[in-house]
Amino acid sequence: MNRRSRNIKTKWYKKKKLWIGIIIAIFLIAGINSLNSTSNDSSSNNKVEQKSTTKKVASPAKKEEKTKPEDNVPTEYKSALKKAETYAEMMHMSKKGIFEQLTSEYGEKFSKEAAQYAIDNIKADWNKNALEKAKTYQKDMSMSPEGIRDQLTSEYGEQFTAEEANYAVSNLK
Repeated sequence: MNRRSRNIKTKWYKKKKLWIGIIIAIFLIAGINSLNSTSNDSSSNNKVEQKSTTKKVASPAKKEEKTKPEDNVPTEYKSALKKAETYAEMMHMSKKGIFEQLTSEYGEKFSKEAAQYAIDNIKADWNKNALEKAKTYQKDMSMSPEGIRDQLTSEYGEQFTAEEANYAVSNLK
């Protein structure tokens, strides 16, 4: 009887192990399918956005001329510009800092051409970015105005221009 009860426990354990494996497999398959459907949904959303964009552009002839160069811009360049805008708006980085982040092998790994396109086409207020960084250094690190200026212009720091750093330091409260 002892041997028989051991076999029953073993069989029950094997069944439990089998069911756990089946449940895990179902969850994995469901997860993969949901990822695929999400990417399909976003690509269909992109198609809708592209259609609406072309409708808006098609009416005035002047706008068509302006958007054609944009259409000819490689995807890598557009992606670099989006990343650059994020770095400028959210992290208040300098032009040089953004360029290095975009091209760094430890950063975004964009080509230098794509990064330069992003820098040339980004609409950012570099003085404002320098001021925001300066405020952070003043508030969080209690740095002196000269220390902030050095940090803002340092090649190992924020890499703002001297003019941008001067603007920031002179506008600190």
